[in-house]
Amino acid sequence: MYSLVSPLLMRMPPEASHDLALGALRWAGRLQLDTLMPAAVSDPVDVLGLRFGNRVGLAAGLDKNADCIDALGALGFGFVEVGTVTPRGQPGNPKPRMFRLPARRALINRMGFNNEGVDHLRARAAQRRWPGVLGINIGKNKVTPPEEAVQDYVQCFEAVHALADYVTVNLSSPNTPGLRDLQLGEALDVLLAGLAASRARLADEHGRRVPMLVKIAPDLHDEDVDAMSARLVESGIDGIIATNTTVERTAVAGLDHAEEAGGLSGDPIYARSVEVVRRVRAAVGRDAAVIGVGGIDCAERALAMVEAGADLVQVYTGFIYEGPALVHACAAALRDERRASLGLARPA
Repeated sequence: MYSLVSPLLMRMPPEASHDLALGALRWAGRLQLDTLMPAAVSDPVDVLGLRFGNRVGLAAGLDKNADCIDALGALGFGFVEVGTVTPRGQPGNPKPRMFRLPARRALINRMGFNNEGVDHLRARAAQRRWPGVLGINIGKNKVTPPEEAVQDYVQCFEAVHALADYVTVNLSSPNTPGLRDLQLGEALDVLLAGLAASRARLADEHGRRVPMLVKIAPDLHDEDVDAMSARLVESGIDGIIATNTTVERTAVAGLDHAEEAGGLSGDPIYARSVEVVRRVRAAVGRDAAVIGVGGIDCAERALAMVEAGADLVQVYTGFIYEGPALVHACAAALRDERRASLGLARPA
């Protein structure tokens, strides 16, 4: 089905095709057509104190408002991450703000955390039927000064606490001014302390400690990756997602749209994402979960990301280019590899 629809979507402007696809998914969810989809690959794994149906997830950014959880979950994902959501809705950056680089199976986006706000997302997430693991990715509003960012993150965390299986703190999008400055130094310490205090209070009140992860940029220097990873573990963060998009353009130099501002994702970021995953794992040992994302567009790359140290993987740009078949291929490859390592036969 996707092979038939994809050429049409790829002829449309990127954001228009994105909106059309999400609209179709919303209708599929409302009509409960998701119940007719083939079963997801079964490869249960326990990470973050949660049971994941398989190790392939959808990265944040596709379903910013949690409008399509049921339909997306039915495409075979072991977990779905929605957002990035901010306390108040905001339109994001002016259009056009998303660009395809098909020669490198890549995208550049400068969306700017466009979303309907945390109250909208919370209402949608409360209606989901899909039983898989739901992550919610949180950020700050563009108009919020960096020195007040902790208030936005805490507000979002408290709003989604009851609905999220885990929460991701997005400090690494290149499309919100000053956001990446929160990844290091005193700003990081202040933010983590505020979130830790909020989580501890909510855990006492509700008897439920929600795992918290931080998503980091691929553009950090190696020594900063090492230092930040260690600092996150010391602060009580449960996991690290590596990586977000990059502002580096060397790999796409000379291509149409290569000089557009924004974050580059897809094939060109894969090698760096694997390297960051490897460094993060070395820095944190087994004290934190690692989710690898960036340029996974085939089963072999999912396997390599896990070999580098990831417990779980996420897809986004590869999913746009390949469709749901990528999810099943990656999940099956990871399942078969694990079964082979345990001396078990492939399932029939």
